[in-house]
Amino acid sequence: MGILCRNDLAPHHFEATRLTLSLHLLLLAILPGLLICYAIFRADKYEREPLVPLLVCFGLGAVATFPALEIEKWAFAQLRPYEKGFFTVVLTAFVALAFNEELFKFAVLRFAAFPRAFFNEPLDGIVYSVMIAMGFATMENVFYASRFGMETLLLRAFTAVPAHLVFSVVAGYYAGLAKFAPTRRNVLLWRGFGMAFLLHGAYDLLILQKWSDWLLVLATLSLYLCLYFCNNLIKEHLDNSPFKA
Repeated sequence: MGILCRNDLAPHHFEATRLTLSLHLLLLAILPGLLICYAIFRADKYEREPLVPLLVCFGLGAVATFPALEIEKWAFAQLRPYEKGFFTVVLTAFVALAFNEELFKFAVLRFAAFPRAFFNEPLDGIVYSVMIAMGFATMENVFYASRFGMETLLLRAFTAVPAHLVFSVVAGYYAGLAKFAPTRRNVLLWRGFGMAFLLHGAYDLLILQKWSDWLLVLATLSLYLCLYFCNNLIKEHLDNSPFKA
């Protein structure tokens, strides 16, 4: 019986443990984004969005991760930022990462949500932008889970995922303004994209640099200060909702 346990049962036990670990990683990868999606859905208290468009935007955000990450992989191979100095790190942060990712998310927001009839109040810009960004961040997390494991996912839950939230709230805020300002539509849409891009680039630069650990602390503190600011943007659009009683 002892031989049976060691030679036959042990391998099956190992497979079960590995599967459980994989499920734990998958849950940790998707949970932060889903919690944020639920929070923004609940925040939209005057006229909540139908489920199907929300799911579609989340899914399109997830799909957009694939080409964005392929471009990043190619860009890192070409630029080799840690071998070429400050300018290349800046180029990597602002172009290969920030511009690349924000452009894909902006394209989904602009063409999949913005023109639709269900986008019918200013806050919808933030709601759909966040859904897209959380789809993107969640798929990123799944990729990181398969490569780096639990510690990286825990770190991303408090840094990268909230960062995507900040960038999406800013872009969505201006999309909400643009929807109801036809004469300034393109200006406001691109202003939102530009501000999200600059915030994203600055954040990534602080994360990528290897000159000072204090800059990493600054990145984290700035991120949570921006989250407070984003809460004010959400409240402003809520106060201006045409569905507010």
